Amino acid sequence: MTMNRRTVFSGVSVIAPNGSTTKEFWDATLNGVSGIGPVRSFDASGYPVHVAGEVTDFAPRDTIDGRLMVQTDRWTQFGLVAAERALQDADIDPARLDEYEMSVITATSSGGNEFGQREIQKLWDKGSRFVGPYQSIAWFYAATTGQISIRHGMKGACGVLVGEQAGGLDALGQARRALRDDASMVVTGGTDAPLGPYALACHTSAHLMTGSRDPARAYRPFDAGADGYVAGEGGAIFIVEAEDTLRARDAEKGYGVLAGYAATFDPRPGSGREPGLRRAIVRALADARVDPADVDVVFADGLGVPAADRAEADAINAVFGAGRVPVTVPKCLVGRLHAGGAPLDVAMALLSVRDSVVPGTPGTAELAPGIGLDLVRETREAPVRTALVLARGFEGFNAAVVIKAR
Repeated sequence: MTMNRRTVFSGVSVIAPNGSTTKEFWDATLNGVSGIGPVRSFDASGYPVHVAGEVTDFAPRDTIDGRLMVQTDRWTQFGLVAAERALQDADIDPARLDEYEMSVITATSSGGNEFGQREIQKLWDKGSRFVGPYQSIAWFYAATTGQISIRHGMKGACGVLVGEQAGGLDALGQARRALRDDASMVVTGGTDAPLGPYALACHTSAHLMTGSRDPARAYRPFDAGADGYVAGEGGAIFIVEAEDTLRARDAEKGYGVLAGYAATFDPRPGSGREPGLRRAIVRALADARVDPADVDVVFADGLGVPAADRAEADAINAVFGAGRVPVTVPKCLVGRLHAGGAPLDVAMALLSVRDSVVPGTPGTAELAPGIGLDLVRETREAPVRTALVLARGFEGFNAAVVIKAR
């Protein structure tokens, strides 16, 4: 396979707290409708966090039969449903393609939390004989990749990337590599469902989550009053194809092109060396052969933690100049979806290209001192031909992708 084949997004499917279909999510996002609210899925009264981005209208049994439901975690069910919809969006019937030319490469951050929580409680309450046989596969990081590949008979190179928030972009980079090798189509992206009691306890241990009880003011990236992020669930799944494959099946539809990708890792704390995000941006732009002046919008990582926000703003300003490029963090409406968060940003970038519009960051009212960004607060109509998506994962992961119009 030639190394210069363009990677095209031919199918997109989103499941998010403010909309469980792509259209519902996009309409809600452009209108500033939040999906963040009090934690409802379990009693969180003993936790230092009080709000989350929960998907409340998800109906997996409409797509997944009962036998598979009992074998899978909620995170995998998100992935299975989204993959089915993405294939439909791309107008692809996997049964008509070579099974060894179809790959599945997804991202996760912590595996099957809800399923694992339930089985661990059985172990503690009743003993090991009451732990279900599917525990061994339902929690596993590769469960979503495996279940999608089995369901659709996809036997090409498959894998899973684990880099927390950055992993969702790393999966896209790996998918592009698969297309440059011998795949003709890849199901990729990421979903997550990290809101069970044990999972939330793990997240709160990092002391980076907001303690706010007000959903409208809980997650405020780059804001003077930012005090942490809100956890959420959901994500996005894509179908990516090489452009020549898309044309060969007479399918001219395509949301955009994965033009550039790069990943870096931060140096150890206290080393005095620069964090790796700026290098990831520079390398992704170089990979895409794009100048900073050509970028129409940056979908920032936007952790909502003052020091991290300042570091990200410094990286963006170092590449583009202070206030020289529109920056947005629409995920403030749904929370950080961990491995599903960056794919959600990529979906928004693709929809921005399609609709010539930039969604806003309504949670942020006043920029913190020294941020110096042109932060888009409300939906802004503007031509979008090139978008940069950034992601950072806990413990030093950085990733960046460049999305271009076809």
